[in-house]
Amino acid sequence: MPGPRVIANACGRAARRALPGVAATAAITLVGSGLWLGYRFITTSERFAITTIEVRGESHLTEDQVRAAMPVTVGDNVFATNLDTVTGQLRATPWIASATAHRMLPDTLVVEIREHAAAAIVDLGALYLVDTSGHPFKRAQLEVGDGSGLPVITGLARTAYEKDPAGTAAVVTGALATLAAWTQEPGRPAIGEVHIDPHTQITLRTYDHATAIQLGPLGPPGIDLTARMRTFDAAWAELTDAERTRATAIHLDARADQVTVALAPTKD
Repeated sequence: MPGPRVIANACGRAARRALPGVAATAAITLVGSGLWLGYRFITTSERFAITTIEVRGESHLTEDQVRAAMPVTVGDNVFATNLDTVTGQLRATPWIASATAHRMLPDTLVVEIREHAAAAIVDLGALYLVDTSGHPFKRAQLEVGDGSGLPVITGLARTAYEKDPAGTAAVVTGALATLAAWTQEPGRPAIGEVHIDPHTQITLRTYDHATAIQLGPLGPPGIDLTARMRTFDAAWAELTDAERTRATAIHLDARADQVTVALAPTKD
């Protein structure tokens, strides 16, 4: 049995060895407590209460609509606000394509959004707004002005879109490109509808008199739609105003250098 002196020496050595660990533990505890107290202070202090939510980049939406879509309001703590949650909820809003957010201390939250640019209305069993990439991004609410002045693309099956969204988007972008080429000539009539049949034959329907302008297949090699449009220009220039009003269909889909004009019978 060791004597008291031996035991005391052993205990002293053990205490000296343990001292650095005890000191480190105490230091960590103090630092952790300080950090916790600091975090508690900045996330509860009225000094960091949000007084301004600044919205940038809105166009179709109003600032109030953007703020209403956010899970944060004036008075919330700027540090307690999760920026990823804010931007994620904004991106769930149909009109918003992307969103970022950052804090401007001590009391301002800045949100920057990029909205979808509606290029057309597409009939997919219901009417949807599509952007320039051909993808639908929201149901069109015509009663509130969604899609006002935009052409309507018809003939696409919803089942085809559900089976192949990318392929359907490519058809839509092809239709938009055709329409863009059409509008390069200011003398051509305005188009209200672009119809794509199951074989991707494209027909433009005029806005004023619903004249069907059949251009032919969309996209296959060797089919020059711009050449067919020039043939249309030549034929259209030969028609009188009365004949243009009576035109029910203009066929350009047989050959690029041929055109057939169908006229409604005159009223006696």
